Amino acid sequence: MSAVPTNEQRRKAAKKKLERQIERRAERTRRRRQRLTLISVVGVVALVAVAVGIYFVVSAPDEPDPVAAPATCQYNPSEAAAKPNTPPDPNPPTTGTVDVALQTSQGAIPMTLDRASAPCAVNAVVSLAQQGFYDDTPCPRLVTSQGLQVLQCGDPTGTGTGGPGYQYAEEPPQGLAPYPGAEGQASTYSRGLVAMAKSSQPGSTGSQFFLVYGDSALPPEYSVVGRIGTEGLGVLDRVGAGGDDGSNQAGGGAPRIPVQIQRAVVAAPAP
Repeated sequence: MSAVPTNEQRRKAAKKKLERQIERRAERTRRRRQRLTLISVVGVVALVAVAVGIYFVVSAPDEPDPVAAPATCQYNPSEAAAKPNTPPDPNPPTTGTVDVALQTSQGAIPMTLDRASAPCAVNAVVSLAQQGFYDDTPCPRLVTSQGLQVLQCGDPTGTGTGGPGYQYAEEPPQGLAPYPGAEGQASTYSRGLVAMAKSSQPGSTGSQFFLVYGDSALPPEYSVVGRIGTEGLGVLDRVGAGGDDGSNQAGGGAPRIPVQIQRAVVAAPAP
């Protein structure tokens, strides 16, 4: 039979129990404070990270607007040149205009070429003119039909097959109006335009060009290089009125009023 604890023993046991309870409560409080502190630190770090991210997004310097790359032209070797010449620089200017005057047997045909419209083609025409490629050459084909009124020049052989010894890609014109009645199959190459001739194959532009003296229906595949001055249109009207001999199977033929380019003169650039 066990002894009954005295009052003193009961007081000591109760005191120890209370002390243990106090210690456990203190430990729980300490741990809770540690958790709260850790959560606070993590929260602060997260807020700092977000703030830094927002700073870099908002404060990062704006990306510069993309700059249009300069035109790079590929003048690809082709058939033998109809007349000696050197291919032009493949990195031409892409802005500004160039005045070229065709001094012909029927009068002057001034042209203003627009680099922005077709920089590779304008570059080639100017280069060939400066080298005398077009001097003493005929304009072998005239077309006088309704819907196609052009004088074609630029082949020293006078056959319509000669070129500079290289070819390059077309630069399709922008903003041409549809040709009336063509149901979207052709665009209007309007009176006064100068455009480059080509074969049915892509990338076949060379030295030949045509001068439009009446609105013409053509697919928008021929690079437009510039416009003809008023004096030149008068010359073309007179040549067109003389008609052609119908010798070209593709249409038209040699002009009955022959046109010989005596010299192609490139004007000095404006200061």
